[in-house]
Amino acid sequence: MNTNDLKIFEAVAANGSFTKAAEAMFTVQSNVTARIKALEEEFRTELFTRTSRKVELTAAGHTLMQYCKQISHLVEEAKKNVGSSDLVNGYLKVGCVETTMALKVPEILSGFAEHYPDVELEFRSEMRSTLINEVLNYKLDAAFVPGPVNVAELEQINVKEEQLVILIAAKAPKLADLLQKQPLKIVVFEQGCVYRARLESWLSAKGIIHYKSTVLNSIEGIINFVEAGLGVSILPEEIISQYYPGRQIITYPLNRQLGTINTVLISRKDVPKSGALKAFLDKY
Repeated sequence: MNTNDLKIFEAVAANGSFTKAAEAMFTVQSNVTARIKALEEEFRTELFTRTSRKVELTAAGHTLMQYCKQISHLVEEAKKNVGSSDLVNGYLKVGCVETTMALKVPEILSGFAEHYPDVELEFRSEMRSTLINEVLNYKLDAAFVPGPVNVAELEQINVKEEQLVILIAAKAPKLADLLQKQPLKIVVFEQGCVYRARLESWLSAKGIIHYKSTVLNSIEGIINFVEAGLGVSILPEEIISQYYPGRQIITYPLNRQLGTINTVLISRKDVPKSGALKAFLDKY
């Protein structure tokens, strides 16, 4: 077995077909079939179930896939670090939720780039659950997410505590009056957003279970819609005070239980960390 065998195995799993895997790996189908057969003989178990329509991983195949991801990650880290100088360099993929992208990323980019100019950073914003899964599956080196994160394979560093506030338009009626309107209009990110979940919990605690949602994918969009009187929303107070102080928006505080969110920086704990990732984590 060699790493190329495992890449062929991953290609078959990803494409659900020996033929498509051969095309993806720029080889012939007979070679793909032979390499998978060799792997199955080496592990003494079937890795795929084969039907006339598609090929799927067996339970043993799913187990091997987890090891493949670890092996691929370790090989890439070895290429970055073995035989290199003491200079911290490389490429880091970091994830964050939309609000962290607005608040933290500019500061991170300027500060980190000044100390480690040879490290290239790639940031991507996603929902919390997606970010956690991508760190677990080695697609991201680290991610800023609302904590705590109770996953055995991950370690977390506390970054900051944020206070959430309810937002309404300055021209709108008072919040208490708005809550009496049926159905209440809310402006939120898509399902899976922790801020949306907090707003819905707050409304539920007030006995409001029927509301009309307008779903947007940016902070700027939410601010614009709230200011125009198109609904109620929730965001970290720091975003409003730091980036939108002049907007026609009124904020209302929440109690500590619902209004406090801790941002943590997560990474895998069971693999060696590159010099670049160590340097990044050391900032916190």
